[in-house]
Amino acid sequence: MKYIVSALLAVALLTSCGSKEVVTKGERYASLYNEKPVTLLVMPPINKTEAVEAKDYFYYSISRPLSECGYYVISPQLSMDVLKAESAYDAEEFIDRPLNKFGELFGADAVVFTEITKWKKRAVVWPEVEAKVRYVIKSTKTNEVIFERECEIEIDLREASSGGGLLGAALALASQIANTVTTDNVVAARLANCFVFSDIPRGKYSPKYLQDQDTPASAAKISGSFKKAEIPLSTTLLVGGGYQLEEGK
Repeated sequence: MKYIVSALLAVALLTSCGSKEVVTKGERYASLYNEKPVTLLVMPPINKTEAVEAKDYFYYSISRPLSECGYYVISPQLSMDVLKAESAYDAEEFIDRPLNKFGELFGADAVVFTEITKWKKRAVVWPEVEAKVRYVIKSTKTNEVIFERECEIEIDLREASSGGGLLGAALALASQIANTVTTDNVVAARLANCFVFSDIPRGKYSPKYLQDQDTPASAAKISGSFKKAEIPLSTTLLVGGGYQLEEGK
């Protein structure tokens, strides 16, 4: 697990080294520190791809990492009913409009938007997925963007090799293609969240609340390639960008 955490942080640092000037979180996310949002509402993702399944996996996987970063996140399962009743569940219609209505309906301080612009799954030589997602958090009070990052990942979906030569590899590949559709989507969504929210300033319920302003901010656009066999789904990806990732536990 420590290897995966170190790899994630190393990629984040490398992608932020394009400029000699070090930008702190206090500088990059000044509006977020000033507004001090506590309650977040997650909107259904804006899916600009043909992969319909990607939308749900991103929608339902964002809450946990944000919660572990110290924010109170309104349950997507509960908020969806209200959004539908108010005809307000199409995020495309609201990302560029005033968001005070969501503050009134949910008591939300900010709204989380995700925009999926790439989602490709293929199995020419071996199965892999490519995803590109933009994350935007906007204030319900000022309608200002207080957090924005973009993540592009590529995941080799092969399971760990179990031996058996070419026949064993062929059988393993056939089995994986048949049985890992859901898991693959979950891995990609959680890994993207893990990348992006590793840089968000910690919220009110974090022990590091208002103590990370001088921490160097990572790049606004990040990317990485990973092997599914090396990703501990039950640990690193479940905690997303939470304390474990930040502190290297």
